[in-house]
Amino acid sequence: MIVEMRTYRTKPGMRTRFLEVFRAKSIPEHARLGMPILGPFLSVDDPDAFVFMRGFRDAATRAALAASFYESRLWKDELEAVLMPMLESYDVVAVDDPGGRMRW
Repeated sequence: MIVEMRTYRTKPGMRTRFLEVFRAKSIPEHARLGMPILGPFLSVDDPDAFVFMRGFRDAATRAALAASFYESRLWKDELEAVLMPMLESYDVVAVDDPGGRMRW
């Protein structure tokens, strides 16, 4: 399994609003497409940061499902314009979980 460790930092004071939209719109769409999400996990040190993880069966599935999400009408017509302006930065690290340690 391939796991994306995604770290986000919102603009000051925007984390709560970002996560409201993320939980209501983005997570359900990820689930519908077959991308399980763990989190979000809120930073205890930074009120504007959080982490979540997305899981994929393999690298090919990761590419196909990510494309499905980012090319969707939901992302292009709604979420991108709402969520991206709230972000200061984000980082993605993809790791291999060959032993299946992650419990989705």
